[in-house]
Amino acid sequence: MAIYDVVVADARAPRDGRFIEKIGSYNPNTDPASININNERALQWLLNGAQPTDTVKAMLSYRGVLLKKHLQIGVLKGAITQEEADKKFEAWLEQKEAAISGKQDQIAKAKEDARKKALEAETAKNTARLEAIKKREEEAKAAAAAEEAPASEDAEGEAPAEESSEEENQG
Repeated sequence: MAIYDVVVADARAPRDGRFIEKIGSYNPNTDPASININNERALQWLLNGAQPTDTVKAMLSYRGVLLKKHLQIGVLKGAITQEEADKKFEAWLEQKEAAISGKQDQIAKAKEDARKKALEAETAKNTARLEAIKKREEEAKAAAAAEEAPASEDAEGEAPAEESSEEENQG
């Protein structure tokens, strides 16, 4: 189970070597993946010229840091005002949060449906087992009753024979 740190490092540093600052963590094992990044520090590093790896770039895009950088560059160049940039970012953020919560709800519903199906299958299996057990018990009782019935008929049949033999002995 891997959990990764998101760090700012010098390009000349070894891959697992020294880093300048840890700005977050990433856990791909959850659904959806857990991304915990300090957005403000990440934005500051991007504006200072940091070049993210492909994976980190995807995470920053998912979190909206790259959009915020794009809007901030527009503000710095005078294309839009800071208020307009903030409004655009807030609108995007609300839309993104709605999509994420929708996905989480969908995943939770799928898990619940799978749990219900498993419970129904188990209940049906248990019912079938109980019916089979009852059928076997009834068959066993019927067989026992069938064995007792001829035995009692034989006993009744022998009793008159004994009586008749006694009558023969007397007479």
